[in-house]
Amino acid sequence: MGETRTDPRRRALAVCLVSAFMTGLDVSIVNVALPSIREGLQATEDGLQWTLSGYALTFGLLLVPAGRLGDARSRRTIFLWAVALFTLSSAFCGFAWSMNVLIVARLVQGMAAGMLNPQVSGLIQQMFHGYERGRAFGALGATIGVSTAAGPLIGGALVTVFGADAGWRWVFLVNLPIGLLLLPLAWRLLPRPQLVHTRPESMDPVGVLLLGIGVAGLLLPFIQRHQWEGAAKWLLVPAALAVLAGFVTWERLYRREPLVNLELFRKRSYSLGSAIALFYFAGFTGIFFIFTLYLQSGHGYSALLAGLAITPFALGSASAAMLGGRLVSRMGRRLVAIGLTLVIVGLLATMGATALVPGAGAGLATALPLLVAGLGSGLVISPNQAITLSEVPPSGGGSAAGVLQTGQRLGSAIGIAAAGSTFFGSLGEGWPTAFRHGLVVVVSSVSIALLAALYDLVRTRHDPAPSPTRPHADETVTRRSGEETS
Repeated sequence: MGETRTDPRRRALAVCLVSAFMTGLDVSIVNVALPSIREGLQATEDGLQWTLSGYALTFGLLLVPAGRLGDARSRRTIFLWAVALFTLSSAFCGFAWSMNVLIVARLVQGMAAGMLNPQVSGLIQQMFHGYERGRAFGALGATIGVSTAAGPLIGGALVTVFGADAGWRWVFLVNLPIGLLLLPLAWRLLPRPQLVHTRPESMDPVGVLLLGIGVAGLLLPFIQRHQWEGAAKWLLVPAALAVLAGFVTWERLYRREPLVNLELFRKRSYSLGSAIALFYFAGFTGIFFIFTLYLQSGHGYSALLAGLAITPFALGSASAAMLGGRLVSRMGRRLVAIGLTLVIVGLLATMGATALVPGAGAGLATALPLLVAGLGSGLVISPNQAITLSEVPPSGGGSAAGVLQTGQRLGSAIGIAAAGSTFFGSLGEGWPTAFRHGLVVVVSSVSIALLAALYDLVRTRHDPAPSPTRPHADETVTRRSGEETS
């Protein structure tokens, strides 16, 4: 079925993209509102940290089990419940009367985001194929890039317009009209499942528990690196790795439907794509963290001005992501490698700009380099996701996307911790030097992602594979049902 203006898949895709924008926005929009929250609720440093890290923690924990639940039951149903929960928890955040209420609401909000995001990727897998799937993932990549990069700008604008007392509340309340609009549209436009699995054992509860403990153990030391004093927290990392090893063993031995199909990692497109996502997101999110600190704390930028300084990255990412979705079916992993190279070039130029203009003019001096880095980012996120999921049958699209996005969450937490620790450790040498040292960590992570992409290109020359977005053989069985549901 070709796409037309009345194609129901396009309307369903628009619903998915708006939901992805809403959850992505809350990853970064809160950063610029933290000073207002501190004053409004007399928050401690621990409380502010949990406002940020609690969302990231529960977001990461729910991705894989929610993706599996959507595959086994109904992506549409999980999507609707997740939007409702996200909207309700956003209301509690906005009207929070104490710091404890805000923290609990943010934890629930993160859970809802973790439930929602795998359904978006799974629905795209279900509704689109081949070239059209690449374009759909291109739109999703643009949405993710814009929402993450525009978060500080939108948050800064809300704080500026509504004032320090009420502005931070509108950072959360802005989700209410979006969520209330999404619910009836999703109910009407998203494809209904044709077959519902009812076997309770298909959810693999032991696998869910082991994966949850392992992911939580890996995330906690990084997101609580400043609040949890001492080195004891790092003991959680080897313990978590041991639990994850137990998870892998369990999944191999599980005789029914496992939580994660480990056979996916035998496919080079999926294993290398997941590695690229892990290391790229470790750098991608670290950029915004240290850049806003550099401008706001180092040069006295307001929340709005700091957000405006990041806007070139967002604009570049959005425009290139749409282009990347159109080109990925022809260029494959080469497109990702080009994008990663542009990101590295842009970030190195950003380092140079802060050296040449170390004062308050740094925001303007870094505009062009950040635009270049943003263009590169747009050629990485959505094409890489399309390639990584290209050989995944639609029936398992939600859980496969959940694993991929869990890696992105882990990468984000580790990257922010690494770049942030380097940044704070170099403050004695001045804000510009600290920022450049933090960028070195970011560039190093992106460079590892580039090496993985180049390795894939070399292997592909010696072992040619089908087009990365051509439907996998397994999809021929499910393509008809996917089209019928759309």
